[in-house]
Amino acid sequence: MQGPPILLDVSRLIWRQWTRRLPTGIDRVCLAYLEHFQAKARAVVQFRQFRRILDRKSSNRLFDLLLNGSSRFRSELIRTLAVSAASMERSEAGQIYLNVGHTGLNSRHWRPWLAKHELRSAYLIHDLIPITHPQYCREGEAGRHELRMETALQSASGIILNSAATESDLAAFACNRGITMPASLIAWLGTDTTPDIVSAKPVARKRPYFVVVGTIEARKNHMLLLEAWREIVSRLGEQAPDLIVIGQRGWEAAEAISILDDPGPLRGYVHEMAGCSDEQKSNLLAGARATLMPSFVEGFGLPLIEALQQGVPVIASDLPVFREIAGDIPAYLDPSDRTAWASAVIDYSGESAERHRQLESASGFPAPTWEDHFARVETFLETL
Repeated sequence: MQGPPILLDVSRLIWRQWTRRLPTGIDRVCLAYLEHFQAKARAVVQFRQFRRILDRKSSNRLFDLLLNGSSRFRSELIRTLAVSAASMERSEAGQIYLNVGHTGLNSRHWRPWLAKHELRSAYLIHDLIPITHPQYCREGEAGRHELRMETALQSASGIILNSAATESDLAAFACNRGITMPASLIAWLGTDTTPDIVSAKPVARKRPYFVVVGTIEARKNHMLLLEAWREIVSRLGEQAPDLIVIGQRGWEAAEAISILDDPGPLRGYVHEMAGCSDEQKSNLLAGARATLMPSFVEGFGLPLIEALQQGVPVIASDLPVFREIAGDIPAYLDPSDRTAWASAVIDYSGESAERHRQLESASGFPAPTWEDHFARVETFLETL
């Protein structure tokens, strides 16, 4: 891109590292944007009423800190912000501000700040789940997300969407609020082949196993899998396969978390891995009979893509966004039908015809790449 540097908001990444949380799917997208734009961007940092555009030197120092980490992250961040205070970067009228983490959009100070700096703002919208499915989110999140989406629609020069499903939800929300949709672009998120995937070594376990990847929260529907596994263990006994749960604990999932803490008859069959590295995850995926995705709702589906990218079969909820991304490759099931999931797991534990169909179909799966994503995004930003 030509012209002034992009103003890239990295506030979400700062908060995640400050609180020492492992990266979620949205965090990984924020990191991908930082890696791509770091050479031609200046950092924007915001917290409550505080907003600052960092100069080139401080931006580079902060970008390096966020991408490479540090055992002294907090002290180095404070030092970087203190140094930047003396040489704060000024924005140019019409400069592009890019926010890909939904950060700060529910603040009443947001639009006045944009107007003051005369910026052209672009946002990446990941989903409208707190609005369309508030029952799966924390209390009060629906109202906050409504404000985020209203702010994005009313202040954006352009909006990037991760899927046609998300675009449909945002367009419906805009219509309901009587707001005109700004210029928009659908750009699937990338999952470029990494060394971890290329060199993945299947994990050897005494029993066949399945994996589920994602934060343990209500909408991910871990409870269905735990109930299905009770049925499987009841039917197969010691011949039952294992379930490996990869992900941090989240919210609105107290019942599932209670079972993980005290698995009872599932002890020895269900294994929680909260601090799983990318290499460990790739190795576990490589040896799995299938990846399981029983979600009630999703904005995208990175674990689905990562599994198919490694040639691993997927059993998933029948959601429009999954069909948009993966077509007819996965096995699709009702996310409320425990018995159907139990039967599918038992079937995939052996050499079933359905599993072989998926293995053949997944071998030709065209995984979306970050290269394609950013080529489309850069072209779009130039038109704003």
